[in-house]
Amino acid sequence: MANKTLSDAMRNKKDEFYTQLSDIENELRHYREHFRGKTVFCNCDDPYESNFFKYFALNFNVLGLKKLIATCYDGSPVQGNELMLHFDSEEEPKKIAHKIEISEVKDENGDGVVNLADVQYLLQNDKNALTLLKGNGDFRSTECVALLKEADIVVTNPPFSLFREYVAQLMEYGKKFLIIGHQNAITYKEIFPLIKENRLWLGYGFKGGATHFHSVYEDTASAGDHREGMIRVSGVHWFTNLETRKRNEELILYKTYNPEDYQKYDNYDAINVNKTNEIPYNYDGIMGVPITFLDKYNPKQFEILGLMSGAKGDELTNGDDGRAKFYVNGKGVYARLLIRNKEL
Repeated sequence: MANKTLSDAMRNKKDEFYTQLSDIENELRHYREHFRGKTVFCNCDDPYESNFFKYFALNFNVLGLKKLIATCYDGSPVQGNELMLHFDSEEEPKKIAHKIEISEVKDENGDGVVNLADVQYLLQNDKNALTLLKGNGDFRSTECVALLKEADIVVTNPPFSLFREYVAQLMEYGKKFLIIGHQNAITYKEIFPLIKENRLWLGYGFKGGATHFHSVYEDTASAGDHREGMIRVSGVHWFTNLETRKRNEELILYKTYNPEDYQKYDNYDAINVNKTNEIPYNYDGIMGVPITFLDKYNPKQFEILGLMSGAKGDELTNGDDGRAKFYVNGKGVYARLLIRNKEL
């Protein structure tokens, strides 16, 4: 499907998208050295449903975590059964906001392996591990902010409709993070300056820039790409401020600049480059490149100068929520990052 479902979700505040464990494993394998001795906070994650909680609980010892904290928002339309928890209450436990704090995961049932059964045993028998929250579990609540202050790294899939506010909170408290968002967020006026200032960048990403989420919403994917109980969303990314090897890989440039192949914009003094692999190795001026360039961005090799944004496309800005427009021979092109090769 196209980006319509996610755009509708952000506009209508439909935020029930649950990440596959395989997607989490594929991304997190690149960051293992960051987690030893750290407290990880999953603050949008009901353990009934969250594969983020499942991943960190299962890999607690492998990663050498100090503590794992997860908070659950009050209520969810997705019925989970991976981890059955019990409360001293007649209420359905999935409707109760709670927190889980784990500082040790060991072979509780003596079967010779550490798995979810041991986590379940721990939560059922250690009253300090699972407790109810006073509020509704919103990441902006006083309780959750206090837990955020304690954490070293935040890893989750935050609500799509609150992505700006969510990132702003992480920045306010100076937290390391690895979160999922949509590529449209790159152009947000609250997000793009962070990218430009190298305070936020893209992770390794999803294969083909798309993935399936467990969701209650109707899927409009093609029959060949349909998965029961899931919804396909394109243009999704991992956003992080954790250093990666990928971020330090130099982009190999092999194209030679010439005015015929690289036309200048009608409304800005820069050349248009349609694809990242077409960036010329010998041009020292300003270049307009697609947003997908950020997948290959190395801050030692390139400098990001700005984003052409707005309906008129006549000014260099720090980004906004609209489709950016440059013009070549009177024809508009989509959003362009403005970059310069720092090695020339």
